[in-house]
Amino acid sequence: QVELVESGGGLVQPGESLRLSCTTSGSGATTPYRAIAWFRQAPGKAREGVACITSDNNYAEHADAIKNRFMISRDSAKNTVYLQMHNLKPEDTAVYYCGGTIAGMCSVNIERWYDDWGQGTQVTVSS
Repeated sequence: QVELVESGGGLVQPGESLRLSCTTSGSGATTPYRAIAWFRQAPGKAREGVACITSDNNYAEHADAIKNRFMISRDSAKNTVYLQMHNLKPEDTAVYYCGGTIAGMCSVNIERWYDDWGQGTQVTVSS
């Protein structure tokens, strides 16, 4: 059974950095997902897209709210997608989820595009 597993969340102070990981487990050497996205959901708010990347690394997209602070990348050999987050702000506090799709493209604006989701990892930014 294929699963998406997030890790790397935690409690940090404003201005600090974190790197989240999303690993596809149970798929053997090849992930079934041709694109992976990160979404986040803050308390009382709707889930919003953060970044996405295709399996061939030919396309990546970042939401305007986090551009120049967050960067998505992929290590295909490890079936892992990373979200490097710099200069974190209190408004970045949320549960971060990764989603996978068998489609060959991705978008941070279309949540229903993604077939499967992980359980999420909590990121809290507070002084």
